[in-house]
Amino acid sequence: MSSYVGVHIMDQSLQSQFTQVELRSLESKFNSVKNQNGKVLAGDLPPLMMKLKAFREMYSEEEIRGILSGLESDFSDEIDFESFLKAYLILQGQTTAKSGGSKNSSSFLKATTTTLLHTISESERASYVAHINSYLGDDPFLKQFLPLDPSTNDLFHLAKDGVLLCKLINVAVPGTIDERAINTKRVLNPWERNENHTLCLNSAKAIGCTVVNIGTQDLVEGRPHLVLGLISQIIKDVEELLSLPPEKVLLKWMNFHLQKAGYKKPVSNFSSDVKDGEAYAYLLNVLAPEHCNPATLDAKPNERAKLVLDHAERMNCKRYLTPKDILEGSSNLNLAFVAQIFHERNGLSTDSKKISFAEMMTDDVQTSREERCFRLWINSLGIGSYVNNVFEDVRNGWILLEVLDKVSPGSVNWKQASKPPIKMPFRKVENCNQVVRIGKQLKFSLVNVAGNDIVQGNKKLILAFLWQLMRFNMLQLLKNLRSHSQGKEMTDADILKWANNKVRSTGRTSQMESFKDKSLSNGIFFLELLSAVEPRVVNWNLVTKGESADEKKLNATYIVSVARKLGCSIFLLPEDIMEVNQKMLLTLTASIMFWSLQQPVDDTERLPSPVDASPATSISGEDESCSSLGGEISNLSIDDTASDTTQVENDGSNTPLGGGIGVEGEGGCIAVK
Repeated sequence: MSSYVGVHIMDQSLQSQFTQVELRSLESKFNSVKNQNGKVLAGDLPPLMMKLKAFREMYSEEEIRGILSGLESDFSDEIDFESFLKAYLILQGQTTAKSGGSKNSSSFLKATTTTLLHTISESERASYVAHINSYLGDDPFLKQFLPLDPSTNDLFHLAKDGVLLCKLINVAVPGTIDERAINTKRVLNPWERNENHTLCLNSAKAIGCTVVNIGTQDLVEGRPHLVLGLISQIIKDVEELLSLPPEKVLLKWMNFHLQKAGYKKPVSNFSSDVKDGEAYAYLLNVLAPEHCNPATLDAKPNERAKLVLDHAERMNCKRYLTPKDILEGSSNLNLAFVAQIFHERNGLSTDSKKISFAEMMTDDVQTSREERCFRLWINSLGIGSYVNNVFEDVRNGWILLEVLDKVSPGSVNWKQASKPPIKMPFRKVENCNQVVRIGKQLKFSLVNVAGNDIVQGNKKLILAFLWQLMRFNMLQLLKNLRSHSQGKEMTDADILKWANNKVRSTGRTSQMESFKDKSLSNGIFFLELLSAVEPRVVNWNLVTKGESADEKKLNATYIVSVARKLGCSIFLLPEDIMEVNQKMLLTLTASIMFWSLQQPVDDTERLPSPVDASPATSISGEDESCSSLGGEISNLSIDDTASDTTQVENDGSNTPLGGGIGVEGEGGCIAVK
C-alpha cells in the first residue's frame, strides 16, 4: 500500500482549523489559479472564493473583494497557500456572522463543515471517556491503557493508532469488523496505523456514519473535534431503524411509552423537554417498575436527576451521564442516554431477549439488504441530502438528481428541478421524470418506466434503477483509470477477466466462472485476489478451508474487513459472500480492482506477507502482481461482444425484488428476475 502524505503547513494553529480533506480540497483550488509562473496574486482571491459554494451563495465577487481589502497585501502582491487559508477564515467568519450563526457552535452529529473555532465540550468528552472505560475496560488489548482520565488528552492519544475506534465500532454494532484484521501491536508502524484508520473509516461508513470530512491523517494526528465527532456518531448510530434517523426513532419510542404512562407533555427534543427530569422519571417507571422510587416525581429537578440516574443504573445502564448534563439539557448526551436505555430495556416485548431491528423488519430480507447497501452508498457520496430510507426519501426525485449529478456531472438541469420541501405533487413527478430521462441518456434500460413509478414508491423499480446507477458509477471510475482502454466501455466481463488474471498471475489456480459461481461461497478466491493486489494484507494463518457454514462465515467476515482495511469502500455483508449475491460480489470485485489500479506503477518496495502461508506457490517464482499499471491494462483484453444492457421492465407490480438483479454469464448482462 502506498504511504499517505497529508497537507502540512508551518503555522500549526492555522492547520488545526481545517481537516485534511478540506486542506487537500483547498490546496487543489489554490493551485488551479496559479499563473504561468506558478504564482497566485492577491487579486486572484475574489474570483477563487466565488468558486467555493459556501461563499458564492452569500456574496458577490465585489463584496468579497471589499471584505478582503483589509488584508496587508496589495491585490497585485503574490500570496502563498497559508495567506489564502487566512483569507478563507476571515471570509468564513464574516459568513458566520452574516448568517446569524455562532462561531463557537459545534455539532458533532453528521457535521460536514468546518467552523472557524472548534470547541470541545468537556462534559461530552467526559461522557464518551466513561462510555469507553465501561464497555472496553475488559478488552484483552485495550485494558492495558484503560481506564482513561477524562481531564487529560489520553483519549486522543489512544485513538491515534486506530485500535480504539475499531473496537468502539464493534461495541456499537457487533460483528462489523473482524478483529483479526485489526493491527494490535503495542507499537505500530505508519503503514499499520494507516491501515487501522482506513478500516475504521470504511467500517464507520458501513454502519451509517458520515465521514466525508475526515481523513486517516486527521485520526493519526488525534484531532480532538474530529475524534469526538466520530465517537459521537458511532455511539448514537447503534440503534438505527431503516425508516427514520435515530433521533426521530427514539423520540417516537419515548413518546409511545410516556403516553402509556400518562405523561401529558409530548417530548420533541432531547434538550429543553427533558432537562427537568420528569419525562425520564415516567419513562423509567414504565420500563422498569421494579426499580421505581416514588419520591422521584416529587423531588426537585437536581435531586430528581440523581434519582433518574440511580434508576437507570439499576437497569444495568452504565453511568456516564451526570445530573448536571440532564439539567443543562445537553442534546448530544441526552440522546446517547436514551439510546442506552432503549438498548437495555426497549419495552417492546415481554421476552427478556432484546428485539433486534432486523427482527422488526417486515420487508423481504433481500430487499432490505439491497436498500441498506444503496442507502449507505448514497450517503458515502457526500451529496447535500442524507438518506434515512431509500424507498421514502427518493420519491420526490431530488436525491436521485443529486446522485446523478455526482456520478455524471452536468447531466442534471437544475433549473427544471424543484428542491424540497415540495408541496405540489406534480413537481415531484417532474423531478422523477428528469431522473428517468437522464437514466435513458446514460443507456439504462428502463422499459415502460415513468417518473410517477418512483413517486409511487415502487420498490422493485427503485432498486433496479439504483443498481444501474451504482454499477454505472463503478464502471466509469474504472474506465477513467484505464488509460489504455482506447475509449472502450468497461463491462462486467472485463472485471471478471481482470480478477481471474490477477489471481492467476500469482501462480494460484482458483478462478471464478461468473459472479454467481457457487464455489465463491467459501471466500478463498477473494482472499487470493486481495493477496494478489497487496500480499501483506491477508494473514493466511487465519483463513479456513471454507467447507462448513461456520468456516465460510469466518472467511467472509475476514474478507469484508480486509477489503476495508485495504481501502475499499464496500457495503456488502458477509452473508452476501456466503450466499453468492451476484450484485454484491460484482461491487466487491470492482472495488478491489479500483484500488489496485490506483496504486503506483513501481511496486518493487512492496514487502511479502510476513505470514503468507497460502497453499499456492508462484509458477515463475516471481510475484507477477507487481507488474506495471500499463502491463496490467494491456493484458486485459476488451470483450466487444459482451452485452452491457440492463433490462428493467415495469410489470405494474410493486413486489419486493426477490431474485435481485443478477449478472448473467460473463457478458455483464443485468436482468431483473
